[in-house]
Amino acid sequence: MQAIQMHEPGGPEVLVAQTVPDPQAGPGEVVVELRAAALNRRDVFVRKGVAKLPLPLIPGSDGAGVVRHIGAGVTGLSEGDEVIILPSLSWGADQRAPGRGFRILGGPDDGTYAEMIRIPAENVYPKPARLSWAQAAALPLAGLTAWRALMTRARIIPGETVLVLGIGGGVATFALHLAKAAGCRVVVTSSSDEKLARARDLGADVGVNYADAGDDWPRVVREANGAGVDVVIDSVGSTWAGSIDACAPGGRVVVFGGTGGAAVQLAVRPVTLGQVALLGTTMGSPVEFTRLLAAVDAQEWVPVIDSTRPLAEAAAAHEREEAGLHFGKLVLEIAT
Repeated sequence: MQAIQMHEPGGPEVLVAQTVPDPQAGPGEVVVELRAAALNRRDVFVRKGVAKLPLPLIPGSDGAGVVRHIGAGVTGLSEGDEVIILPSLSWGADQRAPGRGFRILGGPDDGTYAEMIRIPAENVYPKPARLSWAQAAALPLAGLTAWRALMTRARIIPGETVLVLGIGGGVATFALHLAKAAGCRVVVTSSSDEKLARARDLGADVGVNYADAGDDWPRVVREANGAGVDVVIDSVGSTWAGSIDACAPGGRVVVFGGTGGAAVQLAVRPVTLGQVALLGTTMGSPVEFTRLLAAVDAQEWVPVIDSTRPLAEAAAAHEREEAGLHFGKLVLEIAT
């Protein structure tokens, strides 16, 4: 089969199209013939070698396709089933946090930048019928991350105001959709007026350009919502202090990334006096993925696709992802 492999960390040029052996389904596994795969910021970190992973590696956490081979002991699946892939591997029984063996597809396990993938049967779910292949492939990692952040960790309720930082990324666009569907008011930030306008078209109530506001952006957010926001969805890391400052008393800040830096310095008093909860999260469990798919079936929104490219152009997709030019998900279409 054809796949995109990396043999060393580096720039987008290390992503090379190669012919590799077809995967074989072992006991409890299936082989899925992929129709589409999607990019995540994690893919950029994997490519750069931020985490030390065994090489060569096929990256990619998100995908959707057709079951082609079924291993021994697998029940409830048939060849030809259209499926979507859960990228959380070995989450464990405890729904509060991933277990000791938890990992994410696409490093260390070979991922979805390929014509086929071998995956535990428990990680494939029926593809939402109303979604295209590209939309289905765009959903898993970012959609699940947004779902857990909003529903499990923040426990949003109708009427609350949710602040989503850095609208345009995959998790941010999913958070906007899910929060609006839950009956919340949504405030978004970006340094791009174009992205803010697109977010309003998707239902955002307020857009704040943090480049214009500078360090004063938390005050601008508070003034746009009276006393402040109830929930902040923060994947930046370096913005934690500002996110806390933007909260109304008793607000919750849900954090799951560090695109702006790995170290944060915080003052204690704004957290304690404001009664603000700082909630960490990552990815999501099989139970939460099932709930996300049920919401997708019941609601009308669809994943936002920035652009699609053939699998062989994965490097160009990485360049766009890393530059932050995209709005929504970048998708690799895989020919059959």
